[in-house]
Amino acid sequence: MIPSSPIESDIVLVGGGHAHVEVVRRFGMNPEPGVRLTLVSTPVNTPYSGMLPGYLAGHYGFDDCMIDLRRLCRFAGARLVVGRASGIDRAARQVSLADRPTLPYDLLSIDIGSVPETGGIAGAEHAVPLKPIPAFLERWAKVEGLAEARNGAVRIVVIGAGAGGVEAAMALHSRMNARFQQSERKEQSTTGRPRFTILSMTSEIMPGHAAGVRRRVLSALRRNGFTVEPGETAAAIEPGRVLCKSGRAFEHDAAILVTQGGAAPWLRETGLDVDPGGFLKVGPTLQSVSDGTVFAAGDCAAFNSAALPKSGVYAVRQGPVLAENLRRAVRGGALQPFRPQRRVLSLISLGGKRAVASKAVFAAEGDWVWRWKDRIDRRWMARYGADLPAMTGAPAANPAAEAMRCGGCGAKVPQAILNA
Repeated sequence: MIPSSPIESDIVLVGGGHAHVEVVRRFGMNPEPGVRLTLVSTPVNTPYSGMLPGYLAGHYGFDDCMIDLRRLCRFAGARLVVGRASGIDRAARQVSLADRPTLPYDLLSIDIGSVPETGGIAGAEHAVPLKPIPAFLERWAKVEGLAEARNGAVRIVVIGAGAGGVEAAMALHSRMNARFQQSERKEQSTTGRPRFTILSMTSEIMPGHAAGVRRRVLSALRRNGFTVEPGETAAAIEPGRVLCKSGRAFEHDAAILVTQGGAAPWLRETGLDVDPGGFLKVGPTLQSVSDGTVFAAGDCAAFNSAALPKSGVYAVRQGPVLAENLRRAVRGGALQPFRPQRRVLSLISLGGKRAVASKAVFAAEGDWVWRWKDRIDRRWMARYGADLPAMTGAPAANPAAEAMRCGGCGAKVPQAILNA
């Protein structure tokens, strides 16, 4: 049976972030007649941030914490274009892609997260940035190889003491300890084990978290032999040492950069209003404050009224609102506002299968917290994999009508091939 409704609206989603995967899922569960949905993403597997520490620690496999965008788009009857956005022509309503033809849109949504930010650190190329995760793991394998050759005696300096930096450090510590615990020799001393140092530019780790949470995490770090250096801001990274603004130097075999992420540079060139950091300014409905046809969610968005922490928690909660507002915008209806929670539940992994929970001034720690977090995370992931109905979303348009607006199969082929 050929659907009778022609394509009337093109919705293009740039980025496979947490909000966008929910948009695709909801449009798959309830297709919008006359709408063609296109997702643009460089990786075809997008990680769930809540499970990345467990992945780094070795508690989860790749498939446990990665959303298969191909499967999700097949379910929703959406197009998946594997590519990287490089700009927007708002007058023509087109998205420019690196090495691919442009994509037309009627409504555009951007959910591309943030990019590694070096913070002006000289020699940052000598560090190992935590993101993107696949590239990090390739370089981390070399560190583990060095540790193997030295019977575990490596020095790791982690630059950044926010929740992300601390979780990553403890996860990698757990991963490395598990690897060498099995082959540990009786003659091995504590000097033959991995040594982790965390550099915090502030006087305390994890600023913005409640004091009770910081105490518990700091206690866990000390129990596991971490050295925490407060008030140390990295100024330069050299092979073998990190130089701080205080004049102190910290020797390393690997320096891991986990500083606050920055905005993708091309966002400033769109002509859309951005905040001082280059993030897209949006209003309560997640629309750009300067263009009602453009939406943004996740870390790349900045609320015009009040700043929100860059956290996957907010991106997840923005997904349902974004999906509904894109649907209403197509229909010409009134949009609904996103109302962020004033207090959100934070679950912080401590490397092993132990975690800290916090909300406002409440804090709790234990193995049970990790199991609770594990259940929450697995349940969220199942929405985009195991729990998807075993059916493919119906195409939204008559193929003949689609041909009139579709760029053809070349729309999914790199420009270099077309020019050959």
